[in-house]
Amino acid sequence: MGSLHNLPVTDLQARGKAGQGKENKSNKEKREDLSKHKPRQDDINQTKPCPAHGLAHSLETHQGSVTLPLPGEGMGSGAIFGIQNSFGILYVMLQGDLPPARRDPSLEFKTAWVGALAMGMIFFCSPIVSIFTDRIGCRATAASGATVAFIGLLSSSFTKSLEVRYFTYGILFGCGSSFAFQPSLVILGHYFKRRLGLANGIVAGGSCLFSISLPFFLKTVGKAIGLAHTFQVLSAFMFIQILLSLTFRPLLPPSSDSHQDGRDKLGSRSMKQQCGNQMQNYFSMRVFRKKTYRIWAFGIATAVLGYFVPYVHLIKYVEEAFKENQKDWILLVCLGAMSGLGRLVSGRIGDCIPGLKKIYLQVASFMLLGLMCMMIPQCQKFEDVIVVCLFLGLCDGFFITIMAPIAFELVGPMQASQAIGYLLGLMAIPMTAGPPVAGYLHDYFGTYHPSFYFAGIPPIIGGLVLSVVPLVHQRMLKKQQPDSGKDKMLVSETVMNGELLPGCPTTEAHI
Repeated sequence: MGSLHNLPVTDLQARGKAGQGKENKSNKEKREDLSKHKPRQDDINQTKPCPAHGLAHSLETHQGSVTLPLPGEGMGSGAIFGIQNSFGILYVMLQGDLPPARRDPSLEFKTAWVGALAMGMIFFCSPIVSIFTDRIGCRATAASGATVAFIGLLSSSFTKSLEVRYFTYGILFGCGSSFAFQPSLVILGHYFKRRLGLANGIVAGGSCLFSISLPFFLKTVGKAIGLAHTFQVLSAFMFIQILLSLTFRPLLPPSSDSHQDGRDKLGSRSMKQQCGNQMQNYFSMRVFRKKTYRIWAFGIATAVLGYFVPYVHLIKYVEEAFKENQKDWILLVCLGAMSGLGRLVSGRIGDCIPGLKKIYLQVASFMLLGLMCMMIPQCQKFEDVIVVCLFLGLCDGFFITIMAPIAFELVGPMQASQAIGYLLGLMAIPMTAGPPVAGYLHDYFGTYHPSFYFAGIPPIIGGLVLSVVPLVHQRMLKKQQPDSGKDKMLVSETVMNGELLPGCPTTEAHI
């Protein structure tokens, strides 16, 4: 469809002059040709308009079908991250589920790997999920991921071995969650334009409600029916997510012209060339050529080393320090509630801050996050820990919400998706390592105090690294001013590549 529009005017004129000696088609023949290619009314009614060529079809024009992805996305993100963020309750239940003969001095270290693997796999699989989302679409990717997550949770209920649960809960549930969650972020871009912020707000609100209610639910249900049946109940949420993900219907059907062009091009390529082109397209490292992106990505990767430690070890800590095992779930509720509030507030504030100065919000959130982690051992009462958790949740919301706008500022809209994918992949390793290291420190010293001091150091270091990014960016802009004309040409060439939104199955013609 776009090939004719990309031809220069001079090229079209030259073709017209070369064909002057040939007889043109009659008007009747032209009308017959047009009637052959004219779409039927049924096809028009069934085919959704392509948002890349007119995103005006949003909430107002798709009233019947547009509301379907909202519960799917809200349920998906809420259930997945609700379970992940409530792992502190499952952490205590996992240790209680082990036979007395299986208990050893390194129990905290070994148990922490179950939840750390699950959270780490969500981020580690993000670049791969982006590829599958672009190749086979949001619906197939999300449904497949929810199925794998369902199998992982269900199979975790049939074993008491931590080593087996490394695979069933850590690997299967973690990978499945990544494949189920990420397409739900993409699909809203196919349905909404003017009210995309409202749609994201509705989904975020539903997700937060789910995350807030799940800790109390797990505490009550786990005490009543035990860990094995709790895993089975949680797997039911993933089964519902399978059904809801089937409602994802991308509004970007590939055209027949692109299919035909893709088949023609594939016929003239060898298998080696096709694989090489695909690898070059999907695993391009161009974003790492930007110095500011490299500093930002590795700064965040450093900061998140201690990010997941409170979610895993805080419940066990208050049981040891304050003998509190009845109201400990309130801590996770405070984390989830303030995280939701932080997302709403940071989104508003971020819109008012121009350019890369948004990154100072992340700097402040990481510095405060590290300070609050170090304050946990200083708390004298359970109520003091609640206050700390309120600030921890607020920092979490600020850090997550402002991530995508900063990526857009650093690399531009056309490379933002790839930049976020690589960033999440880099975050996977330190985020996975943090809770086991904290557990090892507890096993070695016999107390959680060194663990939370350790968790507070990386966010402070990461925040200091991030504070350098705007300064480096300003210096680079001053050097690039003499070449502004050349930069404009490069930008115009890049924008032409953005004809398709992510999450719609593409053909080889676009490679």
